[in-house]
Amino acid sequence: MTDKKTNNDTPAENGAANAKPTNKQGQASANASKPQTSAQKDAEKKAATSTTQSAPAADKPAPQPAVTTEKKSGSKTGAVAIALVIALGAGLYYHGHQQTQTQNAQVAALQQQLTSMKATLAESQQETLGKVEQSLHGTEVSISQQEQSIQGLQLALAEMKGRRPNDWLLAEADYLVKMAGRKLWLEHDVVSATVLLESADNRIAELNDPSLTPVRKAMNTDITALKSVARIDRDGLVLRLTSLQEQVTHLPLANAIMPEAEAVEEAAVSTSVDDWKTNLMTSLQNFSDHFITYRKRDGSVIPLLSPKQDFYLQENIKSKLETAIKAVYREEGELYSKSLTMAKDWAQQFYNQDAPATQSFIKTLDQLAGESIEASYPTRLQSQPLITDLISERLRHQVKPISTEENPA
Repeated sequence: MTDKKTNNDTPAENGAANAKPTNKQGQASANASKPQTSAQKDAEKKAATSTTQSAPAADKPAPQPAVTTEKKSGSKTGAVAIALVIALGAGLYYHGHQQTQTQNAQVAALQQQLTSMKATLAESQQETLGKVEQSLHGTEVSISQQEQSIQGLQLALAEMKGRRPNDWLLAEADYLVKMAGRKLWLEHDVVSATVLLESADNRIAELNDPSLTPVRKAMNTDITALKSVARIDRDGLVLRLTSLQEQVTHLPLANAIMPEAEAVEEAAVSTSVDDWKTNLMTSLQNFSDHFITYRKRDGSVIPLLSPKQDFYLQENIKSKLETAIKAVYREEGELYSKSLTMAKDWAQQFYNQDAPATQSFIKTLDQLAGESIEASYPTRLQSQPLITDLISERLRHQVKPISTEENPA
C-alpha cells in the first residue's frame, strides 16, 4: 500500500514539478542575461551531483521520500532552463549571423549592380562619342569635297573666260588707261588723259561682257573726276609770254628823268611913276629870259641808260619771262606771279610810259599775272588696278607652266 501511495504521489508531484518549470524557465531566462555568481555555480554543481547519485537508485524499487523527489524535479528544471538559454543564445547568434550574411550579400549585389551600371554607362558614352566623331568626320569630308568642287568650277569658269577671242580689246584698254595716268601725273595734261580714258571705255564696251561692269564703273568715275579739274591753257600762256620776250627789244627807253622845277612867278610892271626903277629892272629881266632860262630843281636826276645797260635790262626782263614760262609747266604759282611782277616794275621804270608799245606790254603782263596755273589732280585712277588685275588673272590662266619630270603640270 505504501508503495502504491508513493507511486501515486509521484505523478502528482511530478505534475507539480512540471508546473513549476515555467516560472523557473522565466527566472532562468531572466538570469541568463545576468552573470552567474559563485553560489549559483555551486548550486548547479550540487544539483548535478544529486541527479547523478539518484540515477542508480531509480532502478531500485525502494521508496523515496518526497523531499528527494522535489529536489530531483528542481534539478531537472534547472538543466532544462540552462539548455533553453543555451539554445536561445545559439539561435540568436545564428539568426544574427544569417542576417549579417544576408546584408553582406545584398551589399555585394548592389555594388555589383552599380559596377555593371557604370560599365554600361561608360560603354554607352564611348559609343555615343564614337558616333558623334564619326558624324563630324563625315561632315568635314563632305565640306572638303564641296570646297574642292567649287574651286574646280571656279577654275573651269576662269579658264572659259580666259579663252575669249576679244581679250586683245581688254589689253588695249589697259594700255590706254596706263597712258592716261602718265599724261595726268607727268605732264598734267588733263585733256589728253580724259580722251584716253574715254577711248579705253569704248574698247571695253565693245566686248559686251557683263563681268567687266565694275571696271567700266570705275573708269567712268575717273573720267568724271578729270572733267571736274580746272582747265589751264598752258600752251596759250607760254605763247603769250614768248611773244612778250620778243617785244622787249622794241620797247622805247625813257628820257633822262629830271625832278620837276620849282614854280617861278613872273614879275609884272606896275603903272605907278614912282616905281620906274623897279619896272625898269623887271623889263630887263623879262627881256633876258628869252635868251637864258634858269630853273631850280630839287632831287636826283636819273640819266639815260647806256647801250650796255639797255642790253642788260632787256636780258633781265627776258630772264624773268623765261622763269614764268617754266613756272607754268611746273605749276608754281608764287614763282610765276613774282617773275611777272618784277618784269612789270622794270618796264615801268626804264621804258617810256607814253609809248603805246610800252603800255601794251605792261597791260599784257597784268593780264597774265592774274591767270591761275595751279590745279588739283586725282592722286590715283580707280580703274587702273582693277583692269591690271583682270589682265594678270586672264593671262595666268591662259599661260600654263611647262611640265617637267620634277614638277609635272
